[in-house]
Amino acid sequence: MCSATMPPEPRVRGVICASFGATGDTADQGVGGRPGHHLRWASANPDSLAELGAVLEQSCVGIRLMINGPAADVAAAAAVAAEHGMLDEEMTLRVDEDELRILVCGHCRTATTVPSRATEVDCQGCHTSLAVTDHFSRRLGGYLGFSAHAEEAP
Repeated sequence: MCSATMPPEPRVRGVICASFGATGDTADQGVGGRPGHHLRWASANPDSLAELGAVLEQSCVGIRLMINGPAADVAAAAAVAAEHGMLDEEMTLRVDEDELRILVCGHCRTATTVPSRATEVDCQGCHTSLAVTDHFSRRLGGYLGFSAHAEEAP
């Protein structure tokens, strides 16, 4: 993480606060006087997640990450942080109440955005009818889905 060859200016120390959507400044709360790096995006898209990854690459050991926003965005950002070596204990996740969640197909690994109250949806990748579960994968950044009718006789 911190390298002796890096100039001191871009290093990030303390707390990184990442906010998505219309969350206000709630991600900035709880910094406790520690130095902070504040990031704000409309959503967790490839560009914003790449920017978060770049900031994490410049961070030092001992950094803490606070992520705030809709569940799908928070999950995607937490997955990026885990890919960059952050531990669960180093992250604080604050989810805004929303109506969407990311469902990851257990068959083709396509991520599909679904209503949070859905019980069965079609995968956007393989078109399998998926049962929506409450099993969340931090590594994949979404809830796991499996074939809804796998045990039914044809």
